[in-house]
Amino acid sequence: IMSSSSSVVVVSTNSVNDNSNDLSTTSTFSASTASSDEPKRKRKISNSNKIEDNSASSTKKGKLKRSQISDKKDEKTKKKNRSSRKTKVKEEENNVSVKTEDEEAMRLKKMTDACGTILECIGEDPTREGLIKTPERWAKALLFLTSGYCKTVKEVTNAAIFQEQHSEMVVVRDIDIHSLCEHHMLPFSGKIHVGYIPNGKVIGLSKIARIAEVFSRRLQVQERLTREIAEAIVEAVNPLGVGVLIESKHFCMVMRGVEKCSASTSSSSMRGVFRKSSEVRAEFFSIINNNRLI
Repeated sequence: IMSSSSSVVVVSTNSVNDNSNDLSTTSTFSASTASSDEPKRKRKISNSNKIEDNSASSTKKGKLKRSQISDKKDEKTKKKNRSSRKTKVKEEENNVSVKTEDEEAMRLKKMTDACGTILECIGEDPTREGLIKTPERWAKALLFLTSGYCKTVKEVTNAAIFQEQHSEMVVVRDIDIHSLCEHHMLPFSGKIHVGYIPNGKVIGLSKIARIAEVFSRRLQVQERLTREIAEAIVEAVNPLGVGVLIESKHFCMVMRGVEKCSASTSSSSMRGVFRKSSEVRAEFFSIINNNRLI
């Protein structure tokens, strides 16, 4: 029995030894396998990182391309919008021009027909040789004499305002004017004298005459005409002061009514220092009334 047990024990010991050897071999194999797999895992990780980097890079490139494409589309859209706006502006200008021409043609026709009626009412024959074209001529002449309604001070000055440190009086005198009295639509003619003291800005001399033209080419009364010219100069250059004097003859007093051929009318409008200072007014009137040097 003992020998059997010993044998068994030996066998068991051998078995254990064999098992331990197997375990040792297995452990050694596992360790060697693990060590041999390590570079592969590193390569896999490196490859996966590269794939992720490439994917991120391609995503960024894709986004950049889409952004560039979007920017190009936006730029094209903006160009189209600008082009369409310009086209619309041109179309509107053309429409306004056509509309204005059509309206003027209609006005001219109405006035021509009205003049024909007036000729009939005073006992004339609008169809006789000397009067056939008179209604149209009269209509065109009246539109010219009232052309100031179609103009503004800003248009006629045409930005002819200049920075200039001149602080003495500037006078433009003897500007011829022709206007129509609004009470009888008969003419009054005369001269305008304009003086102002600059306040850092001066206006082109010819623009003063053009401003006078804007307001005189309307149905007027002389008092209002004088005031409107003074206010226009103030608005244009904001001077220290302005003085305007108009001297004229009214044909509603010459050709009809009292029929006083020698009568003349003077009117003045003063602003700023021209109104406050008697010395400034005296200088203005002295320049106007002095003997002409030219």
